[in-house]
Amino acid sequence: MDYESRIKKYFVPLHPKITKYIIYIYMINSQDIKKGTAIRMDGAIWVCIDFQHRKPGKGNTIMIIKLKNVSDGRVLERRFNIGEKLEDVIIERRPYQYLYEDQSGRIFMNQETFEQIPIDNELVIGHEFMKESDIVEVVSDTTDGTILYAEMPVKTILRVTHSEPGIKGDTATNTLKPATLETGVEVRVPLFINEGDLIQVDTRDGSYLARAKE
Repeated sequence: MDYESRIKKYFVPLHPKITKYIIYIYMINSQDIKKGTAIRMDGAIWVCIDFQHRKPGKGNTIMIIKLKNVSDGRVLERRFNIGEKLEDVIIERRPYQYLYEDQSGRIFMNQETFEQIPIDNELVIGHEFMKESDIVEVVSDTTDGTILYAEMPVKTILRVTHSEPGIKGDTATNTLKPATLETGVEVRVPLFINEGDLIQVDTRDGSYLARAKE
């Protein structure tokens, strides 16, 4: 079923003599795109997995956006001028619980229907910080139910499993050292953090936020 046909099933004429459908297309400016934003381009749905602003020497600022096709997994980079309008995809968010990982990807359970679905790692924003039983938001296209991506909460608490011994009495937060967390991801933490400590991190960039209580 093509895009227009899918849209039409959501619009019922109010009068028998009305034979045309009004299709509303929502647009988004290129500079408003961020990780997780879904757009429709070249007849397919793409999710932003990375982006950057770049200003050539004498030219105007452009957006370089890394996109992943939700249907076949292809990844590409596209350049857009600031202010260029793209077709936004109307989405729906539902809570899912992360259960485990297997060959098909990360397995999540719908908290309302208990249905279990696999989602590819690259479509899980913040997957490096996700542990079993975490609740994420799964985002889907409202026109056909296609899963677009899953998103971790902005803040999460994880335990430090490896780090060089802390310096007693040093409470400075501007000097950092590497530390491995329970999910296997490495982050930078203040010198006073030790193995076994719980810390709060930002899942968007892995930055240390605070020491957490047991």
